[in-house]
Amino acid sequence: MTPALMFQGTGSDVGKSVLTAGLCRAYTRRGLAVRPFKPQNMSNNAAVTADGGEIGRAQALQARACGVSLHTDMNPVLLKPQSETGAQVIVQGKIVGNAKAREYQAMKPGLMASVLESYHRLSAEADLVLVEGAGSAAEVNLRAADIANMGFAEAANVPVVLIGDIDRGGVIAQLVGTWNLLSAAERALTRGFIVNKFRGDVSLFDSGLDVIRDRTPMTSFGVVPWFADAGRLPREDAFNVGVDVGGDAAQFGDIKIAVPVLSRIANFDDLDPLRAEADVSVVMVPAGAALPGDADLVLLPGSKATLADLAFIRAQGWDIDIAAHVRRGGAVLGICGGYQMLGRTVSDPQGIEGPPAEAPGLGLLDVTTTLTAAKKLVEVSGTARQTGTPVSGYEMHVGVTSGPDTAQPMLTLLSGSDGAVSADGSVCGSYVHGLFSSDAFRTAFLQRLRPAAREAMAYEAGIDATLDALADHLEAHLDLEAMIDG
Repeated sequence: MTPALMFQGTGSDVGKSVLTAGLCRAYTRRGLAVRPFKPQNMSNNAAVTADGGEIGRAQALQARACGVSLHTDMNPVLLKPQSETGAQVIVQGKIVGNAKAREYQAMKPGLMASVLESYHRLSAEADLVLVEGAGSAAEVNLRAADIANMGFAEAANVPVVLIGDIDRGGVIAQLVGTWNLLSAAERALTRGFIVNKFRGDVSLFDSGLDVIRDRTPMTSFGVVPWFADAGRLPREDAFNVGVDVGGDAAQFGDIKIAVPVLSRIANFDDLDPLRAEADVSVVMVPAGAALPGDADLVLLPGSKATLADLAFIRAQGWDIDIAAHVRRGGAVLGICGGYQMLGRTVSDPQGIEGPPAEAPGLGLLDVTTTLTAAKKLVEVSGTARQTGTPVSGYEMHVGVTSGPDTAQPMLTLLSGSDGAVSADGSVCGSYVHGLFSSDAFRTAFLQRLRPAAREAMAYEAGIDATLDALADHLEAHLDLEAMIDG
């Protein structure tokens, strides 16, 4: 069988995704055909695959680190939250339905066959498969139907490395406590552990490693110092988008972009290239805070539930802030769900997002949107109508938008026109995610906000440089040979 290694965490956000991406690049540079795999992911930040489906953004980054195309087998079960208790369930890239949390627990045993099918298919083309777990390996209350952590590891007979996050504090308890909660069979699969996100002199934790070794038989594969450039990589989890209210433009950047943090924000990695610009301040505005009055641009991001987030915008009073921003001559951009919200109405006659409903939009574009059952998942390329610059990205949405303002589209794609621009050019919307990853488009767009000479930043090249730097970092601090040699 193809060698594989699974990275499970002592909790969420311990760095599994980033470490796996760095190791994908490190082992690939050693000449191995590496493939990433995550049995089950929960995220509203997804990527379109070459085979016409979608997977979590973390697996897309890991595939990039391996230098291979995205495939739905890399993340066979994807959950996209639509409410506090329910999510859309996507299996091998296709929507199979919606489920409340309790309903999904009942579904999980039946999904293991698809998970293993994808895993074995992926393994057939690889020298090494690096598997990422989800949440915590110690969630013993969910163990009976688990497909994401030890349940998968046992079913596929994949060895496990535990990751603990020392930056949170209590890493000894994290690792020893997790070990104590594992069954004998799970312990037999657990090859060792990694201590992640250490700040300062690593040697100061030598005695901590001794404590872990005294209380468990696990091997230490290393202590990974804090990798400051991890923030340059695309983000997957909504709670990592960051929140900074207000912000002085002179302090944070000449161009201020205000982004309301929607309750069901999706594909928010659209913002990452803007964050990377030295003279741009991306201000994430949380619920209860007003949009800054001095913003150059209000950007409405994607949403997993357009109607719910329209109501959320009104509940925060952001609709009033946006209207005032437009009256002051400010610019507005809506992407995907954000584009739909800018129109006159959004209707859901088939109950795609919940009970059938219709709501007035923000009325800034003369368009209307009807949500439909069919989901569009496609990579696209073309040019921006306002600047003539090339652009590429992907569409991932339900709904059809039409109306007078679509006669002045934002983009001309190889597949046809996309989006809409208001008569005065101040408000625009597009269904295309990833717009700002196109350097020429981003540069020209920012120049329209604040005319000035700008030097284009090579954003995509920067991601690869960061992956290489991360791989170097892990090579220096982890025993990569021991991890895969067993």
